[in-house]
Amino acid sequence: MRIFVAGSSGQLARALKARGAAHGHLVETFGRPVLDLAVPDSAAALIEGFAPDLILNAAAYTAVDRAESEADLAMAINRDGAAQLAAGARKLDLPFLHVSTDYVFDGEKGSPYVEADATHPLGVYGHTKLEGERQVLAENPDALIFRTGWVYGADGSNFVRTMIRLAGERENLDIVADRYGNPTFAADLADGLLTIAGKARGASGGVFHLAGNAEASWFDLAAGVMAQLSAARRKVPALGKISGDAYVAPAARPRDSRLDCTRAEQVFGVRLPGWPQSLGVAVDAILDSDRSAA
Repeated sequence: MRIFVAGSSGQLARALKARGAAHGHLVETFGRPVLDLAVPDSAAALIEGFAPDLILNAAAYTAVDRAESEADLAMAINRDGAAQLAAGARKLDLPFLHVSTDYVFDGEKGSPYVEADATHPLGVYGHTKLEGERQVLAENPDALIFRTGWVYGADGSNFVRTMIRLAGERENLDIVADRYGNPTFAADLADGLLTIAGKARGASGGVFHLAGNAEASWFDLAAGVMAQLSAARRKVPALGKISGDAYVAPAARPRDSRLDCTRAEQVFGVRLPGWPQSLGVAVDAILDSDRSAA
């Protein structure tokens, strides 16, 4: 398949391009300045020129805290930009995959969320992503929407990379221990979406959850990173536990945004590995990348 991916610099877009050939697909990524989803009708000519078999939206405004002061821009990208891609796919009769987030939930359920659970985003970012889901389905009822969370990879800014950096700078490190989710390796998510891409035509549209098949707190994930660094004979700090209430930021985060991904497995046969299986690969890739950049 020829797959048009909206987004080029993000973790998922890079992973999709890197993993495309392994799935027998030609994946091309389109991001700024060539494609700016904040600009209405910016995608049509690019899509026509590439002539894809499927469109996948991996582009988003993801600066959770900055979104609180840039709500209009976040909405333009996460809702309006996603909607124009969905409409373009419907016009051309192409399958459309859209990536959303666990931040559409408030985290108060106390158990993993299923797709039918009530949404209640706490901040602007989650609100704009939820509006994006709604508008995508309004424009294209056959669209497939995949909520994920806690994405980390070898590229870009993410929690795992931050922990590796801080491990080299700090003797002690306090980590939030009472916030829970499904850490998701970007390469695993890309593999899952590319597998689904081959099954997307004719599938019933709607919302699915697709995230790593193991839960964790931020402290659990940090401890996992430190164990990998220690095995690589790297310096590691002493970790302490703190409450998320002690972490002050402009945007509120859900306390427990774990996702139940059973439906995606039942419909598409896709189950992503959990972070204990993937974290070592990610840490090794980040260390290799840092050595190459040095």
